[in-house]
Amino acid sequence: MQDIKIHIQNSDNTLTTLEAPTDMGLNLMEFLKGNDYDVMATCGGIALCATCHVEIVSGFDLLSEITNDELIMLDTLPNITDKSRLSCQLHLNNNLNNIVLRILGDGVV
Repeated sequence: MQDIKIHIQNSDNTLTTLEAPTDMGLNLMEFLKGNDYDVMATCGGIALCATCHVEIVSGFDLLSEITNDELIMLDTLPNITDKSRLSCQLHLNNNLNNIVLRILGDGVV
């Protein structure tokens, strides 16, 4: 496996591109936290808090199917979009290569 590129749309609409390893078993939430993004992840990544909420600006159709647990948590959010996901439920793999996302959970950088 090789590294993938994750593009983060900042609040000023600029993009930050990060290289992410696909061979460490990380999810997107862990990767963002490890790169100093202020993702609260209060529940530790088990889809119970939605503080790792992201919007997939580009590449949404390439992601794994959303689970019922994730959908239930997303439905509690006031700022949900039709491309919302919980970053803790997205494992780093080749399907995420070149996605563009915005962090919507509490504590956006």
